[in-house]
Amino acid sequence: MNKFMLNETSYHGAGAITAIPDEIKNRGFKKAFVTSDPDLVKFGIVKKVTDLLDNANIEYTLYTDIKANPTIENVQHGVEEFKASGADCIVAIGGGSAMDTSKAIGIIITNPEFSDVRSLEGVAPTKNPCVPIIAVPTTAGTAAEVTINYVITDVEKKRKFVCVDAHDIPVVAVVDPEMMNSMPAALTAATGMDALTHAIEGYITKGAWELSDMFHIKAIEIIGRSLRGAVANTAEGREGMALGQYVAGMGFSNVGLGVDHSMAHTLSAYYDTPHGKACAILLPTIMAYNAECTGEKYKDIAIAMGVEGVDKMTQEEYRKAAVDAVRQLAEDVGIPTTLKGIVKEEDIDALAEDAYNDACRPGNPKDVTLEDIKALFKSLM
Repeated sequence: MNKFMLNETSYHGAGAITAIPDEIKNRGFKKAFVTSDPDLVKFGIVKKVTDLLDNANIEYTLYTDIKANPTIENVQHGVEEFKASGADCIVAIGGGSAMDTSKAIGIIITNPEFSDVRSLEGVAPTKNPCVPIIAVPTTAGTAAEVTINYVITDVEKKRKFVCVDAHDIPVVAVVDPEMMNSMPAALTAATGMDALTHAIEGYITKGAWELSDMFHIKAIEIIGRSLRGAVANTAEGREGMALGQYVAGMGFSNVGLGVDHSMAHTLSAYYDTPHGKACAILLPTIMAYNAECTGEKYKDIAIAMGVEGVDKMTQEEYRKAAVDAVRQLAEDVGIPTTLKGIVKEEDIDALAEDAYNDACRPGNPKDVTLEDIKALFKSLM
């Protein structure tokens, strides 16, 4: 038996944020706990939403103690602030950092027995749905607005831990490409490649099946044709990436990922490497590593990425073509090709061990050993 979870409601397209006040009122909420990071407040992105709340006479408290890789402390402080606010819903505005922090806060509020944030790692047996979340992404990559996953950084132990909880999915997703227009090119590229990693890993993961395949192959197609334009800040590219990353999230949230994400999580925990950048650097190498265990799926990936003449290729040729197309896209949008200057040789054993123990690793299509992960890290240095 397979289970599939999505938002109750989602809005898409330019101007979608105008639906937020009605969603709050129609659901009977009285006060919102608006979460975001300081930069989005500084550059006026959050104001686009709070102005709508002001005009609709909806009360809110703004919480911005959120880091790019959100920490246990960010969550703990957020729980305290939520309790003090008197809010009954969360409006999360931002990328994965705001969404992940909000999910953890919302889960702890309704499941106080999990107040130790570390207790949420893996698949925690929470009993109650989290505080209702209306999720408003400002980056086209994480798809956290439609997933049941979130990631928190344990600064003390220099590790990230993945939490998977069906109770944390936002009730409403508001995917408005106009909220993403201010993303700089480098961030657009990194988050976009994160979305492509979601789509490709989700398509080849051990848990993949026909329903998830439908979302993932379409997401690869949309991202493959849209990311270059989004980095150039074209309206068409932004709209495509806003949709493509969401479609990828609809799939991978329900079937899992693989070792690319496991390794990327460790890079962020050790070196504060942006998650999307880490995923992107790793992706072509991990694809090549996994190729022998993917059947004909790389043929579909190559076609979705716009490679011509795939039907006349041998299996070896279309697998290489798929990897090359992803590598070329990454290079075209300015992603580094190696981990040189990021990974320290003396950290490889610890990085590999943390990646091996990461919750995403078991879903990898090829069974991976600790030594394999060490070799993969070394091959990119």
